[in-house]
Amino acid sequence: MAAELTAHQLIEQHRPTLDQALEAIRTRAYWSPHPEHPKAYGENGSLDAAAGKAAFDALLGSRLDLGQPGTDDWVGGETSPYGIELGVTYPHADVDTLLPAMRAGQRAWRDAGAEMRAVVCLEILKRISDRTHEFAHAVMHTSGQAFMMAFQAGGPHAQDRGLEAVAYAYVEQVRTPDDAEWTKPQGKRDPIALTKRFTPVPRGVALVIGCNTFPTWNGYPGLFASLATGNAVLVKPHPRAVLPLALTVQVAREVLAEAGFDPNLVALAAERAGEGIAKTLATRPEIRIIDYTGSTTFGDWLEANARQAQVYTEKAGVNTVLVESTDNYKGMLSNLAFSLSLYSGQMCTTPQNLLIPRDGIRTEEGPRSYDEVVADLAKSVGGLLGDDARANGLLGAIVNPDVKARLEAAAGLGEVALASREIANPEFPDAVVRTPVIVKLDGAKPDDQAAFMNECFGPVSFAVAVDSAADAVALLRRTISSKGAMTVGAYTTSEEVEEAVQEACLEECAQLSLNLTGGVYVNQTAAFSDFHGSGGNPAANAALCDGAFVANRFRVVEVRREA
Repeated sequence: MAAELTAHQLIEQHRPTLDQALEAIRTRAYWSPHPEHPKAYGENGSLDAAAGKAAFDALLGSRLDLGQPGTDDWVGGETSPYGIELGVTYPHADVDTLLPAMRAGQRAWRDAGAEMRAVVCLEILKRISDRTHEFAHAVMHTSGQAFMMAFQAGGPHAQDRGLEAVAYAYVEQVRTPDDAEWTKPQGKRDPIALTKRFTPVPRGVALVIGCNTFPTWNGYPGLFASLATGNAVLVKPHPRAVLPLALTVQVAREVLAEAGFDPNLVALAAERAGEGIAKTLATRPEIRIIDYTGSTTFGDWLEANARQAQVYTEKAGVNTVLVESTDNYKGMLSNLAFSLSLYSGQMCTTPQNLLIPRDGIRTEEGPRSYDEVVADLAKSVGGLLGDDARANGLLGAIVNPDVKARLEAAAGLGEVALASREIANPEFPDAVVRTPVIVKLDGAKPDDQAAFMNECFGPVSFAVAVDSAADAVALLRRTISSKGAMTVGAYTTSEEVEEAVQEACLEECAQLSLNLTGGVYVNQTAAFSDFHGSGGNPAANAALCDGAFVANRFRVVEVRREA
């Protein structure tokens, strides 16, 4: 196939964006090339709201033919958490045929060099960005996110994380020069002179195992980190969230072909109902890198059994917020209420345990007892979600029956401070929408500990009474160490308590947010600036995104000869 995108065109168009991304990860300042507002789209080839919705509607009931080798069947079966059948079918691959085809294109992709790979990845991201409205509906109807969250988290924020991975990948690959002249003096004898060439060499085929809740946001970092470092990438979506990643694969294959590369460098591995191909793929010798987001059980299995691969996991933790004192009580309650409610708590970063001294806390309005703090928080959540239209826009839909079951069971674990209520969605009558539940537990009781020391994924939070701030810090440390945490929050006006919390998080390797009372929440992170996870506690063995996330996806091979 004749190349339609030349290296010169791609570099001229995308090198400035790459340079800005490199500067952003160096300074950690705010930057994003992907607009967050839906009205920013509709020009320069991008789809506006109406066109994006129409493009999504046109996908329903269709066959998404990616032109992959080894297609032996067509599979599908996604049902939106909002109650509609997507009806899209995808190629089912004979991996014995597909994997060799994917490996065939790696030599040319390797030889293209770090810059060319980076700008091809940026072209893929640009085309995805142009279709953000279409992708937003795909994310909404596979994850259950409300539309605006699906638009932002599944669109620009996911694209930012993909670009961030490309930037880190580029930095690590160009750390070593392509060529070097080496001369060693030998006294009176002639010096020894060598010419050396250094080539970043990919590990092999990378496997991305997608998740149900954030298919693009969690999928793009690994996909683009592996692709930018020269690896072919096989994308295995979650069976309930295939469409967003299938569209991503479609775009990637188109761009690779137009740039003169083998489109089989990126392929999709959709599965039949109940087939469970992740374990089979993960242990194949061709698979040398694995990116996984999901349950701790399967993440642990991958780390133990996929020994031939470099495995990057984001699993589950017990996220904790310590509440000791505040000088902005209403701001604290409002911030926590939003954090507990966003996407029905179906985020790996949502706080679960709120550690509150049983003697109460200090505020600028005077002391508040444990019971008063919990009641006030329940009132704040109730006020935030009191209007059903606003609640639907914030909560989205319950992603699967397991979350609903956990929510219903939580009410039996202790005294309910805030009961969950059902909300009707007029646009999608079959959507399951529930407000959060807050349950009061005692940190000193073994039965209560058994409840709050395990992750309860979904809109469930535990207000845990503790004896003191020191006991809260000790419990926080124990939770991170044994269960892991993607996020930690703390509210305190005490320098001593702040230092103790900070030291616990530094030693146990957990990301900490202190005294958030405004428009930034503990369960949100910004690409190019914030690290998502740390890779240093049981919740995840990698961080999105740092040098360690990309550096081991390739090795540097040296060829030297006498000058």
